[in-house]
Amino acid sequence: MITRRSVLGGALAAAGLPLLAPGAVAGGEAYAAGTPRRAPGPVPPAFTTAMPVPPVLRPLSSTGGVDVYELTIRKAQAQILPGVATDVLTYDGHFPGPVIHARSGRRVLVRHHNDLHMPVSVHLHGGNVPPPSDGNPMDVFAPGTARTYAYTNRQPHASLWFHDHAHHMEAEHVYRGLSGGYLLTDDLEQGLPLPKGRYDVPVTIRDARFDERGQLAYTMGDRNRTTILANGRPTPYFQVAARKYRFRLLNGSNLRFFSLSLSDGTPLTQIGSDGGLLERPVAVPVLPLSPGERADVVIDFSRHPVGTRLVLANTGPGRPEQVGKVLRFDVVRTADDPSRVPRVLRTLPPAAALPEAAVTRHIELSMDEDGRPDPRGFVNGRMFDPDRVDTTVAFGSSEIWNVTNANKRAPHNFHVHLVQFRVLERGGRPAGPTEAGLKDTVRVMPGETVKLHMTFGGFRGDYVYHCHMLDHSAMGMMATFRVR
Repeated sequence: MITRRSVLGGALAAAGLPLLAPGAVAGGEAYAAGTPRRAPGPVPPAFTTAMPVPPVLRPLSSTGGVDVYELTIRKAQAQILPGVATDVLTYDGHFPGPVIHARSGRRVLVRHHNDLHMPVSVHLHGGNVPPPSDGNPMDVFAPGTARTYAYTNRQPHASLWFHDHAHHMEAEHVYRGLSGGYLLTDDLEQGLPLPKGRYDVPVTIRDARFDERGQLAYTMGDRNRTTILANGRPTPYFQVAARKYRFRLLNGSNLRFFSLSLSDGTPLTQIGSDGGLLERPVAVPVLPLSPGERADVVIDFSRHPVGTRLVLANTGPGRPEQVGKVLRFDVVRTADDPSRVPRVLRTLPPAAALPEAAVTRHIELSMDEDGRPDPRGFVNGRMFDPDRVDTTVAFGSSEIWNVTNANKRAPHNFHVHLVQFRVLERGGRPAGPTEAGLKDTVRVMPGETVKLHMTFGGFRGDYVYHCHMLDHSAMGMMATFRVR
């Protein structure tokens, strides 16, 4: 681990980027008591910049049931703050990251060229993919080389995303921009009268800290990331018509937990989570999202007259005057609206009808909380070792995993590669309706246990599970499982 860190650290230094700082404040303490301060810099007042819609990539070719894309991972500059050129890491120069549209049953090939000065690995988060295309943290490709990832898309519709996963570097790489959307659809989803086209909008929310020059400042566990970005712009506005919109929300932060609500008190209508649509829409007064989690929501602006300004607020950890506002919707016109939200969106088996679990496992997440200068992260008391297989599961089998956060103060969450799971219980009680769909990432608060049901189908090989607070996984809170 230490040797690996020193090697990767040299690559970061050669690229002119700051080294990861394992001696910084632990990520789990990022929202502990104290007075966070925003670094001085040219961050504009809220709602003075427009939120962009991420660009949709076009395939180079679409023949024989395969869509082929080619992307270059490279440095670029983005105007995140008005009038300031900020250095970022990108897929093909896009910040915010681009979106790939895919369809179940139709293969996608993405060839990535690495034009950086450090190794990278691309993970399709939530994807059921073979090991060579999973983006394992140790399966990196070097500067000046390329790698083709093959996605078979044998799973149902889902709002997935892709991001860098090179171990010890993933936290900083994602923070600096290496993420994008992957929206997988199928006949079931397409047959529903939900908002579509320009009224179906991906929105990645995250936090950041800028230095006095307007550059992204990065240290691990930074408690001063108090500039909230929506699609890469600081607390922006977004002009909407007086009709229904579908927003595909992704928490793209390294550490921050969001609790989202509308300023007029109207509940959000949640229709989907990580692994696609819920069975039924759910009225959600406050929507929690931990890093890496997604939620699809519908907002009906037709109840508001033109001229209305409606804020998407955040009541999650942090000072309200710094992190309490995420995005403002400005109703600027009327529009026809043939869309509606059906009472039933899809059918999922009830918990009692899920395949019988062959094994029950207990997974404990923890990290040092004693104030040491170099905090470590653990899964079942052990730091990540890429040469160790921690768990072996039988192909096609179902298992129960009880995931516990053993810390007293630090929040965690849990992400497993390859599979979408069902959340059965949270703290010994049945999972709530917002977690009743398919999931690949779930929050686990201090002292809490979540009970998960997962079936290991699709592919055999080695995959990882880890805390998706990326600073924590970079500290070692990750493990390997083998499907055989």
